[in-house]
Amino acid sequence: QMQLVESGGGLVQAGGSLRLSCVASGRAFSNYAMGWFRQAPGKEREFVARISGNGGAIRYADSVRGRFTISRDNAKNTVHLQMNSLKPEDTAVYYCAADSFAYTRGQYASASQYEYWGQGTQVTVSS
Repeated sequence: QMQLVESGGGLVQAGGSLRLSCVASGRAFSNYAMGWFRQAPGKEREFVARISGNGGAIRYADSVRGRFTISRDNAKNTVHLQMNSLKPEDTAVYYCAADSFAYTRGQYASASQYEYWGQGTQVTVSS
């Protein structure tokens, strides 16, 4: 089992920034690719970003590319999501997730590829 705990969410004005963190425990962190997903009220959970186990391969959703940055620190079992230029449409519960396939895969944006999930952290962007 792997436990994931997110933090860093909150309320921010449009154009502002937030940095989300996710701390993992219970498994060899570097053996897992890590992803961030989000879910807005009444909407499906959607892919935001993914980083491979060694940090060498990164993928973003088109909606966040250029504004969000995913990174990881394997020594601290932590993955971050730096979110800049936030928009009201970024409002959602953000989840981190772990995929035991540590490299890039074709279905990287599919939530079903991730075995472990955190409890989520709320991000609210006001206009």
